Amino acid sequence: MSSVRLRNNVQVAGTGPATVFFAHGFGCDQNMWRLLQPAYATRFRTVLFDLVGSGGSDLSAYDSKKYASLRGYADDVLEVVEEFGEGPAIFIGHSVSAMIGLLADLTHRAKGNGFAAQVMIGPSPSYINDGNYVGGFSREDIDELLETLEGNYLGWASNMAPAIMGAPDQPALALELKNSFCRTDPEIAKQFARVTFLTDLRAELPPLTTPTLIVQCDDDLIAPVSVGQYMQRVMPRAKLAIVKNVGHCPQLSAPSDCSREIDIFLAELSISTS
Repeated sequence: MSSVRLRNNVQVAGTGPATVFFAHGFGCDQNMWRLLQPAYATRFRTVLFDLVGSGGSDLSAYDSKKYASLRGYADDVLEVVEEFGEGPAIFIGHSVSAMIGLLADLTHRAKGNGFAAQVMIGPSPSYINDGNYVGGFSREDIDELLETLEGNYLGWASNMAPAIMGAPDQPALALELKNSFCRTDPEIAKQFARVTFLTDLRAELPPLTTPTLIVQCDDDLIAPVSVGQYMQRVMPRAKLAIVKNVGHCPQLSAPSDCSREIDIFLAELSISTS
């Protein structure tokens, strides 16, 4: 069995009073944090890692049964936090990793601990519309997306990357995301997509008492503003920040806006050294 460091390709930098963990979204890897993480490493201990099946993770550790649920990834996150964290834990999760962080935090809190703060960038507890809940997609939309992905993953990646990244004035970012998708093992990506788009964690939101910042883009195909507004309503200690940005990856296309909102949030919690 590989070590946690090897399994998740863990990279540690910086020192400070708390540890900031950065978790990437579907089809990505830790490189997606390159425009945010360096500034935090001057004030905090920072931990970058790849979800198993992504980036430089140990592919031999991939278990289709374990990772048939986001809880499998959440268990890994807890091991990363427990082994590499020093001081309070601040978890910054993009997209599906925001929900992985939610599950990890709830489990951690049930053991008498918990994260000091959560930052969720482009999160969604459920992508499927349900009554008054607007997740952004019908079930038919999601079924069609998964069917296309199953039949032609590389074609799907090429077509979806520009739509997901957005940032029409920065075409190199869409190409970067496409290449990241294409580097991912297609079978692993297909399973992760099913888990990502079919999971419904709305019932898990109210129990999370951790101070949480939700960063939502004002024009995001994957996670519309309505999702962030819903999460703010049902979570007891959530703050919503809407940044002006086209796309689902503001940590790359609008990094200064992201860092500004994160810094304000951490300062309000007195988790800052600047």
